[in-house]
Parts: sequence; structure tokens; C-alpha cells
Amino acid sequence: MKQVVLILLLFLTTILMASSIRPLPQQLDDINIAKATLGKKLFSDTILSEDKTISCHSCHNFNYGGADPRKVSLGINMNAGNIQSPTVYNARYNFKQFWNGRANTLLDQADGPVHNPMEMGMDATVIEARLNKDIAYKRAFKAVYGSSKILYAQVLDAIVEFEMALVTPNAKFDRFLRGEISLSEQEMNGYIAFKKRGCITCHNGINIGSNAFQKMGLFHPYDFNVSYPDRYSVTHKEYDKNVFKVPTLRNIVLTAPYFHDASAKTLEEAIKTMAHHNLGVRMKQKDIDTIILFLKTLTGERPSILDKK
Repeated sequence: MKQVVLILLLFLTTILMASSIRPLPQQLDDINIAKATLGKKLFSDTILSEDKTISCHSCHNFNYGGADPRKVSLGINMNAGNIQSPTVYNARYNFKQFWNGRANTLLDQADGPVHNPMEMGMDATVIEARLNKDIAYKRAFKAVYGSSKILYAQVLDAIVEFEMALVTPNAKFDRFLRGEISLSEQEMNGYIAFKKRGCITCHNGINIGSNAFQKMGLFHPYDFNVSYPDRYSVTHKEYDKNVFKVPTLRNIVLTAPYFHDASAKTLEEAIKTMAHHNLGVRMKQKDIDTIILFLKTLTGERPSILDKK
């Protein structure tokens, strides 16, 4: 009976979500370029880690869609993380940050890894002391913030401004949604299968995901591992075990491996796993192949802020 109810809810939700994917804006009018450019320098500077070996970019690599190609990222002293690092691209459109949604804003998210002893292991006062000894940073912060002393709050503010600018517009699918181009027959078949099979139930909205939590193993149980920080680690409620933020599908072909545990190395493997555990179906190979072609249309342009001097 429970499974019948789930199937019915899935069907109804799919109908409601079928036209809910929206294109990313082609231009951003709310970015302070000078501040974001300063944030870009900080994002890739190892000066923000205790042993000066790790930067934000170490775990969110621009060559891999703003994600990490490793199963888990490595922090200071080669400390291994406990979950796969998600993409920072288009993170401004996430309704929560981190897999378990423990941060409500990008500001909260940016502050976390800096203080985490397994990641960057730093203290705000140490960061201020280091940056205030750097003449180039002193000049840059003076130009942006007008103050003679660099404050940790300004550091976070600049990094967040940079992250706000990491948007990947004009994916083929975005251009299709705007009526500028057509998808190929196979790509359109993939989009139709994506909707008919229920993938769009969770992957919808402007970020094609990242706007809700969902249980991993909705129809067929998925192995629970307490070492992965899920919603249960935040709420301590039994029903939140194996519940994670739905990841964005934008630029998905660039961000392998997939899932919180990095267990899927390919898109085909990821689709098969999700079809079984979260849709309760065994998807036909034809549908898998065309869905992959559709997912490839979700790769957008490189964020323009990355090419600004």
C-alpha cells in the first residue's frame, strides 16, 4: 500500500513539475565585479589554510565543473573528507548549502570549511593577521572596502560575491527553453523520458535540483552509512536518515563521480541506480541513452568571472 501511494504521489508531482525547469539568466546585474575579482583571488589562495596547502579551489575545481573528481577531498595534513564535494557552480540558486543543508546561505557555507579542523583548520584572527601583512591584499581590500585594515567578515563577503558570479548560462537546453534553438530528436526523446520516468520530480527549477531534500532509497533501500553527513546528522530524526539535498544536474557531465558517496562513476551507472532506488523501475537502455544525451545539453558556458583579470 505504501508503495502504491508513493507511485501515485510521484505521478502527480511529475505532472506538476513537467514545465518547471527555467533557464539561467544570460547576464548578472547584481555582481560587484571588483569585489568578486578579489574573492576569486582569495578562493584560490592557500593562505587561508593552516598549513598553506589548501584553498577553496582545491575542493571545487573549475576544470571539473566546480566540483572535485576525487571520491572525497583532502584537507590540511592530507585529512580525508567524509562526503563528495558538490559543485560550486550555480550555488547561488541552491535553497540550502552542503549535502545535508546545514547552511542556509553561501555566507554560512563559506565560513564552515575555513574553521573545520579537517579542511582548512583556520581561525579568523590568523587569517586577518596573514592578509594584513600582505601589501597587495591591503591595497586590494582598501580599493574595494575603503578600510585600512582587512577584516575576516570582508574576506567572506568577497568570496561569497565571487561564488554568486559562478553562473553557467546559455546551455543548449536553456537556449531551447528560450525558443532560440531546437533539440535534436534524440535529445528531445531524452527530455521526454526524463519527464515520463519521473526524474523531473526531484530535478526541477532553475538549478534542475538543489531546491529540496530527498531520501536516497525511496522505493528500494540504499545502504545507510553514518559517516556520511545526511539530514539525520542535523535533525537527529530517524526519518531523515539517508536524506540529502537533491543535487543540481547542471553541468553534470563535468562533475563525476556522482552521489554523496561518489559510488557512481558514470552517468549510465547513476541513472540505473536512481531508477532502481528512487523511481522503483528498471529503466530501458534506450531511455538511459537518450536521457544521457539530454543531460549533455545542460552544460553551460564557463562563468565569465573566471576570465576577468
